[in-house]
Amino acid sequence: MDGRTRQSVRGRAGQCCEYCRLPQAAAPSIRFHIEHIRPIQHGGDDQLDNLALACPNCNWNKGPNMSAADPQSGDVVSIFNPRKDAWDDHFASSDAEIIGLTPMGRATSRLLRFNSAERVEVRAEIFRQGHEF
Repeated sequence: MDGRTRQSVRGRAGQCCEYCRLPQAAAPSIRFHIEHIRPIQHGGDDQLDNLALACPNCNWNKGPNMSAADPQSGDVVSIFNPRKDAWDDHFASSDAEIIGLTPMGRATSRLLRFNSAERVEVRAEIFRQGHEF
């Protein structure tokens, strides 16, 4: 992937993780990843519409997954796709937690571990410093 593509992805994302919305500035010593929404091993490519900016936690937890179980219904559903789905349709913020509003939102939140104790603590600190998501 060339530098121009990487810069396009970062600019489009506003330097924030497109899954949990963590700003890159909140973790300046950790470089966010250019993530394949549809992994290469599942037929994905390096085209802009298949790339997203992801914090390391979201990228590692997502791995090659394209679906996950909704913890409420148990149904397997597609996970959030930042190129096709609107974040506000599937998630809401409540203090420092990210709440899944739909089966897709709940499945993604669980798979990517949005509300692990460490991640909630990081978001709470960011809020205390006056930043918003």
